Amino acid sequence: MDQIRKNKVSPELRSFAKEQRTIPTGAEDLFWQQVRAGRFHGNKFKRQVPIAPYIVDFLCAEARVIVELDGAPHDAPERRAHDERRDAFLRRQGVHVLRFSNDLMLGNGNLVLDRVRQAIEAQRGPSPDLLRRPPSPAEGRGKQGAP
Repeated sequence: MDQIRKNKVSPELRSFAKEQRTIPTGAEDLFWQQVRAGRFHGNKFKRQVPIAPYIVDFLCAEARVIVELDGAPHDAPERRAHDERRDAFLRRQGVHVLRFSNDLMLGNGNLVLDRVRQAIEAQRGPSPDLLRRPPSPAEGRGKQGAP
């Protein structure tokens, strides 16, 4: 997150992000309860994180994954265009941006969490432990003639 850390955040943006943490939507609150304090497979998330000139809903800095939960206002064409520009900016910072509707989080939170887990795993790549382990014959990648 070097590029993001170097990003200068104004006191006003930082204050607004802090204020946003006090008034989460129902979907944001539900997501936060699942991921806070490293509860989500040991991944740490922060909420309402300023990445100037924006504030992201949720950031897993170690995996470089951002999760955005959007309500109906994000369906408007001008808002969609803004979100696309914003996501492009964030991708240039080296992060993967996931967007979900509030309705999806409230109605099928497990699907959202599963997609977030997959994105984190993809961003991190295979674990170093898996890379050190020899292939398992049971997985069909062992020595010639192994079952």
